[in-house]
Amino acid sequence: MNSKKVKVQSLYTVTDEELMLTSSQNPELRFERNADGTLETMPPTGGISGNREAKVITYLLTWVESQNLGEVFSSSTGFRLPNTAVRSPDAAFVAKERLSEGWDEQEDKFINLAPDFVIEIRSKNDSLEKLKAKMEEYITNGVKLGWLIDRQNQQALVYRLDGSITQYPATAILSGDDVVPGFTLPLAKLL
Repeated sequence: MNSKKVKVQSLYTVTDEELMLTSSQNPELRFERNADGTLETMPPTGGISGNREAKVITYLLTWVESQNLGEVFSSSTGFRLPNTAVRSPDAAFVAKERLSEGWDEQEDKFINLAPDFVIEIRSKNDSLEKLKAKMEEYITNGVKLGWLIDRQNQQALVYRLDGSITQYPATAILSGDDVVPGFTLPLAKLL
């Protein structure tokens, strides 16, 4: 079976409600909204990428809950960034003091803030350049720390709020810095 990448250009800005409805009507697909209002589809990941996503969420959630730091979210969660884009990182963390009262009672709404920490895991079909641009968008919109796990090149790129990008080899131990205090993870567990 041949698959061809198709970009659908929206003629108008897709609202949050329309994006939520489109997502619920197409549960086999994940959608994100770009800052210009266009939609992007993300096909389901393969087994290895899905496994690594589950692992990183588990490691992060276990640490965050043990330290009572805040909340961890999966790739099913949409975050409405200040530039109006709606992004769904593979894993995200928001410090408890940044979540508004009643955030967990709004099941059919996107979280209206940039996470403190995001993790993206590059799947075989993901463009590294596109993921780098996404990481830069996260940082520009207030994300304090981002890990881009690049399995194909056996490395991680770590983005920080100060604009720095650090490349780490497969043998590195990644750190949550002061964003997720005390959280560390050997990169090899995600490759």
